[in-house]
Amino acid sequence: MPSLSPSDRWLIGLDIDGTLVHDDGYLSPEVIKEVQRVKELGHEVIIATGRAAANAVPVVRDLGFEQGFVVSSNGAVTVQLDTDHPKGFQMTDITTFDPAEILSQLIEHLPEAHFAVEDVDGSYRFHRPFPTYALGDQNFETPLEQLMHHPVSRVVVLSPQHDVEEFLGLVSRIGLASVSYAIGYTAWLDISPKGVSKASALEVQRQRLGIANHQVLVMGDGRNDIEMFQWAKSNGGLAFAMGQAPEEVQLEATDVTSSVTDDGVARVLAGFEGILFSRQR
Repeated sequence: MPSLSPSDRWLIGLDIDGTLVHDDGYLSPEVIKEVQRVKELGHEVIIATGRAAANAVPVVRDLGFEQGFVVSSNGAVTVQLDTDHPKGFQMTDITTFDPAEILSQLIEHLPEAHFAVEDVDGSYRFHRPFPTYALGDQNFETPLEQLMHHPVSRVVVLSPQHDVEEFLGLVSRIGLASVSYAIGYTAWLDISPKGVSKASALEVQRQRLGIANHQVLVMGDGRNDIEMFQWAKSNGGLAFAMGQAPEEVQLEATDVTSSVTDDGVARVLAGFEGILFSRQR
């Protein structure tokens, strides 16, 4: 692998669902090839996802990564890959909060919703069923009141009876500072610790690596990627929205690439040297 100095290295932050992988979990060989290519050039590729770490790391492995850090749970949990660990990773940075007040507000306004919390070990507790893919392998049904009594890294709300716009409007009226985005047919809300996002976790990694703050490129497709886009742009970096991303997400990007089904990530990374050349002129 070429050894680039920190002054030449870029941090490339990539979302998973709707960015690297299709809705059915398919990861294109062309995307794998281009991710590996820019990594072999000496740049730092970090996955930044809303998934819990246990659900994110298999995708990172499929990309061919054996070491490095993964930002999960929308920035609340960062893990380091470790092939010797039984889970394949070690948790390095976890931010939690007390969910009681937020859950109480949500239950009052959304009494029919499905609620879950992500615990510090990456497992979930829920009180009404979620889609089987949504909460990973370690999830446990529990009475609603038992979701409130331990610090958590995330609260998840599923509201099947609302469409996305209705749901976002309702959440806005409640006044919660939260991240919200759609999954499939229904409305889904993630609530992370205050001040925590993919952007905040990637900034920690940028500083650790000593990469210049204008040498950041990020890609995503969801509302939970907007803060990541704003972070990259604020320092002169680049933010690419996927072609199928909602308009409000695309408007926050510096550019829009092809959709995930047309290998948008691969198209951007295939032209990475051209991007670097144009910025040097």
